[in-house]
Amino acid sequence: MNKLELMKTANEIRKSIVTAVHSAKSGHPGGSLSAADIYTYLFFEEMNIDPKDPKKAERDRFVLSKGHTAPGYYSTLAHRGFFPVEDLTTLRKVGSYLQGHPDMKHIPGVDMSSGSLGQGISAAVGMAISAKLSEDDYRVYTLLGDGEIQEGQVWEASMLAAHRKLDNLVVIVDNNNLQIDGPIDEVNSPYPIDKKFEAFNFHVININGNDFDEIAAAFKEARETKGQPTAIIAKTVKGKDVSFMENQAAWHGNAPNDEQYAVAMADLEKVGEALCQM
Repeated sequence: MNKLELMKTANEIRKSIVTAVHSAKSGHPGGSLSAADIYTYLFFEEMNIDPKDPKKAERDRFVLSKGHTAPGYYSTLAHRGFFPVEDLTTLRKVGSYLQGHPDMKHIPGVDMSSGSLGQGISAAVGMAISAKLSEDDYRVYTLLGDGEIQEGQVWEASMLAAHRKLDNLVVIVDNNNLQIDGPIDEVNSPYPIDKKFEAFNFHVININGNDFDEIAAAFKEARETKGQPTAIIAKTVKGKDVSFMENQAAWHGNAPNDEQYAVAMADLEKVGEALCQM
């Protein structure tokens, strides 16, 4: 995909995020929208995956450590062809396979059940060690929230990743600066995030996580890095491209009502129209 196609795809994914959360009347739109560009690049460009064979042995692995942003994950998987886009409106409903957090047993394309913050990166480290032990070529990617890295388990996993020189592991931190209770630097500051990962002997890359040129360059650099795991610190906008959700902690875990849904979709339609003019 070229950059414009990626931008258009991310916009469609954002529409599906808002639609799914609105339909469920619950969920986490803010951090799903902030990470939509990262999801898009990973699943449409970076990763070796096949929607027709979700469990192929040589596939790259992805672990959503901040599992509550499942609406973003599910929307990406659906648009990538792992399951029907129409199923997104069943999010969090009784009987639906699209639970509030990722479920590896029932959702095609999901490699790890997650949701308890801090644990996803540990699973990803285990997968990366497994690949090294079996001399497999697959790479492992894990997406963390910046509030999530307040969890001590994140740093235990990071210490092991660097000790084992897991250059097949990429840790992405969605640094939108907001968690459920407010700005992360007011709740329990993890800053400077880059220096912390450097201290744990990661190769660290700082980017604008809503810019596809910077995202592409970062993943290329990660592939070329040997002997160290990579941490990509992605500065993003929580609630990206929805006017009333942007940079608002209140939209960490709230669903839009019918009127708000109409405004959100109109915002995203405008983004789509602007992209069509490019």
